[in-house]
Amino acid sequence: MQYLEESYDVVVVGAGHAGCEAALACARLGLETIMFTVSVDSIALMPCNPNIGGSSKGHLVRELDALGGEMGKNIDKTFIQSKMLNQSKGPAVHSLRAQADKQDYSRSMRRILENTDHLTIRQAEVSEIITENGILTGVKTYSGAVYHCKAAVLATGTYLRARCIYGDVSNYTGPNGLQAANHLTDSLKANGIEMRRFKTGTPARVDKRSIDFSKMEEQLGDERVVPFSFSTDPESIQKEQISCWLTYTNSSTHEIIRNNLDRSPLYSGAIEGTGPRYCPSIEDKVVKFPDKDRHQVFVEPEGLYTNEMYLGGMSSSLPEDVQYAMYRTVPGLENVKIVRNAYAIEYDCINSRQLYATLEFKAVSGLFSGGQFNGSSGYEEAAVQGFMAGVNAAMKILNREPIILDRSQAYIGVLIDDLVTKENLEPYRMMTSRAEYRLLLRQDNADLRLMGIGHQIGLISDERYKELLKKIEAIELEIKRLESTNIGASSKVQEFLENHGSTPLKTGTTLAELVRRPELDYIMLTDIDTNRLLLPNDVMEQVDINIKYEGYIRRQKQQVSQYKKLENRKLQAEFDYAEVKGLRREAIQKLNLYKPLSIGQASRISGVSPADISVLLVYLEQLKFHKNTDQKE
Repeated sequence: MQYLEESYDVVVVGAGHAGCEAALACARLGLETIMFTVSVDSIALMPCNPNIGGSSKGHLVRELDALGGEMGKNIDKTFIQSKMLNQSKGPAVHSLRAQADKQDYSRSMRRILENTDHLTIRQAEVSEIITENGILTGVKTYSGAVYHCKAAVLATGTYLRARCIYGDVSNYTGPNGLQAANHLTDSLKANGIEMRRFKTGTPARVDKRSIDFSKMEEQLGDERVVPFSFSTDPESIQKEQISCWLTYTNSSTHEIIRNNLDRSPLYSGAIEGTGPRYCPSIEDKVVKFPDKDRHQVFVEPEGLYTNEMYLGGMSSSLPEDVQYAMYRTVPGLENVKIVRNAYAIEYDCINSRQLYATLEFKAVSGLFSGGQFNGSSGYEEAAVQGFMAGVNAAMKILNREPIILDRSQAYIGVLIDDLVTKENLEPYRMMTSRAEYRLLLRQDNADLRLMGIGHQIGLISDERYKELLKKIEAIELEIKRLESTNIGASSKVQEFLENHGSTPLKTGTTLAELVRRPELDYIMLTDIDTNRLLLPNDVMEQVDINIKYEGYIRRQKQQVSQYKKLENRKLQAEFDYAEVKGLRREAIQKLNLYKPLSIGQASRISGVSPADISVLLVYLEQLKFHKNTDQKE
């Protein structure tokens, strides 16, 4: 029997947010790329919440955009409401979040993929990876077709041996009733890859016509929309926005849930997978937080051309009669009609400690992995991993240095480092609190931090990079001007300060010193800053933040300098730590298991103590001494 046989540079398995970014990155770098999906209609599908961004996730999207990814551009084209979160707090935690028109988002991303040179889309289930002596050589589909390749990226999301469950109903399907991918797991296990079973869930979608919005709090978008992508003209996205709504559960809701816990597959043992701690089901919230008398319910539109509404905060796997009963206790949902039941979904994923920081498998050379398959949760976490896996697959094929972002460079660096160095026993979710240097890793400066790397990769154009250099120069010149411009205690200045509740001047000062005052900012000083040039909004924002938080920023940069010293002490990936005298047995086991690439990465592995790190540093110094001695001889 004859089977189809083709050759490509890169194979991408999966077409969710990770797969899309991986495929686009490889194809845009000139590599012949084929992307497989169980359904072409599920490209860039949003099977759960209808939004992009949010706390810390907004940072990821902006970093992805600065590196040359697509998600930020796509949500800018397809959002129906946009909001900057945490504006009452400092700039480190400001996060952009946009409601998407789900169908439009998917359709728009598919259009980009279908019109990208060097990229082929194929509807087929990949059932096997083909290896020779631990090196990937291709993949095989369920039909028997073979696709030879130099590298592959696995981005299977929640589809691998997926099972959707609510109450006693259990269907072996992917999200939204789509076909699951049931055959790849065995092949991965046969190649020495350890698999896990994780769970996530989604709330019901309900009919907008059955909701009484008068009993809910309206949630409006920002008056002035800030784009996700640094390449999007802010003026082009100012438009009329759709409202979201807020309501709350109550004691009646919680009583119904408690009375039916025995019917929940989550508590009956029918669900085996481990669920996400930071995105729990409503039954989990009620059980784990018994002192709370209510929980928020966000009622969000799924798009402009549908009446489906998403009930954020009420994910569940309870039976459908219980779902109806509990939803109808919520103000505004008394007569609600469910369009799609809430459900939990179990799926196969990997223990991400099996990956290098490049997201390449240690056990199979040329095989990379990204997204929820790595044990993470969320569209944004998936997209950035897919991008980095795709880029590093391309770098390997092109014989270029891998791209590894560290914890001081990007939230992406924090995310990947956490995945590959820590024991993650539940779906990993990005949070601002996970980033030690978050004042430096703000969403507003993602372009300043990372666009140079995107240009180095080859995914940021020369023209866009030159614009960045002009922006950097404008920021530096304006900060220098403010630091050197003295302003006297004239009557006009004193009146300005009094009007803004600021202490009058006793002597002259600089404009920069006035910016540093908590009650003032750079924009306010326009009235007394007579020599000011007209600058773009993003330049003015950077000037204000860099002056106002200068002391804190300087301190974090000093911390980063110490961190870099450990990161720059490189370790050999194939080194046997049993050779190092003085290391504790647990440290030897963990270091041989994780194969860290630097002393810094080794220090973050659970079970490796500061004393073990000291032993390693002494060992490296001894090696260096002996090497230098040998060279002299």
